[in-house]
Amino acid sequence: MNKVFLIGRLTRDPELRYTGNNTAVASFSIAVNRNFTNQSGEREADFINIVVWRKQAENVKNYLTQGSQVAIDGRIQVRNYETEDGQKRYVTEVIADNVEFLGSKNSGNNSSSNSIAKDPTPYDFSAQSEPPKTDVDNNPFADFGSSIEISDDELPF
Repeated sequence: MNKVFLIGRLTRDPELRYTGNNTAVASFSIAVNRNFTNQSGEREADFINIVVWRKQAENVKNYLTQGSQVAIDGRIQVRNYETEDGQKRYVTEVIADNVEFLGSKNSGNNSSSNSIAKDPTPYDFSAQSEPPKTDVDNNPFADFGSSIEISDDELPF
């Protein structure tokens, strides 16, 4: 089985290209923090190359920028090629089946006037963003009509 799940921040803006038969392909890299610290107490990160195809590639290019946080679901692929001077090179990358947009670089910076906001680096996940506040009294479906009755037998789970 070859399956990988990653959460990280983009280290650069995605690059979008098209193949000869006009299929979109985007590439970018993400920084993923390690679960431990080094000898000097600092948390290190791994920088992982990601490739995404077709419509998701176009969405990635249109909506993500450096610092955006994403969740990746995909598989690891190793490919090789030969350089002009005859040296064999190997490339390890994640081919993304699914890219979930989790937040932008500045989404967690809800600072008050008496605190100093610190922009996280692409590999700093210490800034935790709060879920967006919702107004429970404002029902967007209130004027839609009558209520819908659903029995437990109709639910798929």
